[in-house]
Amino acid sequence: MHTVAVLALDGVVPFDLSVPVDTFGWVRLPDGREAYRVRVCSPYPSGEVDAGPFTVRTPYGLEALAEADTIVLPGVEEPPDPLPDGVAEALREAAANGTRIASICVGAFLFAATGLLDGLRATTHWFAARELAERYPKVTVDPDVLYVDNGQFLTSAGAAAALDMCLHMIRRDHGSAVAAQAARMCVMPLEREGGQAQFIVHDMPPTPAGSTLEPVLRWLQDHCDRDLTLDEIASRAGMSTRTLNRRFREQTGTTPLRWLHRARIRRAQHLLETTAHPVERIAAQAGFGSPTAFRERFRRVVGTSPQGYRKAFRGIPRGAAGGLTGA
Repeated sequence: MHTVAVLALDGVVPFDLSVPVDTFGWVRLPDGREAYRVRVCSPYPSGEVDAGPFTVRTPYGLEALAEADTIVLPGVEEPPDPLPDGVAEALREAAANGTRIASICVGAFLFAATGLLDGLRATTHWFAARELAERYPKVTVDPDVLYVDNGQFLTSAGAAAALDMCLHMIRRDHGSAVAAQAARMCVMPLEREGGQAQFIVHDMPPTPAGSTLEPVLRWLQDHCDRDLTLDEIASRAGMSTRTLNRRFREQTGTTPLRWLHRARIRRAQHLLETTAHPVERIAAQAGFGSPTAFRERFRRVVGTSPQGYRKAFRGIPRGAAGGLTGA
């Protein structure tokens, strides 16, 4: 039987801890046998782990890592640096023996602290992706996916993405039929459309208070539905196009047209969340030349289609379905 060891450290996120315990624990093979043996372990002699609102008592110590086929690292509230005594060594030794290791959410910080992710692509919760990249520059952080599978090492994004990764590992181990049954037990699709980019809040591009660009940025924000050219923006700002580009780089870190595209995407997100307007109308309201151009850019930036985004973030009121014709 395949043994899964879930390593709990102080500050463990309860959801991250419970997902692999339940998901792997529910899996049954076609003949009814359990597919996985799940063990929760910790590095503390008392076995007690602070899980925020409650305390968890783990029945196993670090020795469970050496006996596991898969090790899962749940996220913790404040990832410790360095790791508790013996943890990094036990994980590196397990990796050297071919053990599969996976992290959930900010558990990627624990994983990266071992050095095992150096030179590899990894992910974490989008909110923590920049910090992970800054703290561990040898790791290539991809904030736009639900999980990354490097073969022996896997990392997942936050919250429900842990389910996606666990179901993926079950499918790798036992095939799609067993994984599909596990997905039904989790009340989850076996695969979800898009990546975690669709869950990132794309704030309006920053408007530096008191900067020379502030008036034109506010004007762009208010008129992003118009078919604006670089020359028109420069004229509004009272600058040459060359000076405008330089000022944008200095004060916003991007170009005028890229800033405008972000503003348009954010307006489109707002309209998809709050109205029942068809996608064609939203494309026009957000300043895109055509519904096709809108769909292509929206998918590129957000990671899913406008229709997929609307399904994820807006409950359609009864009687409003007719307003979605053509979406």
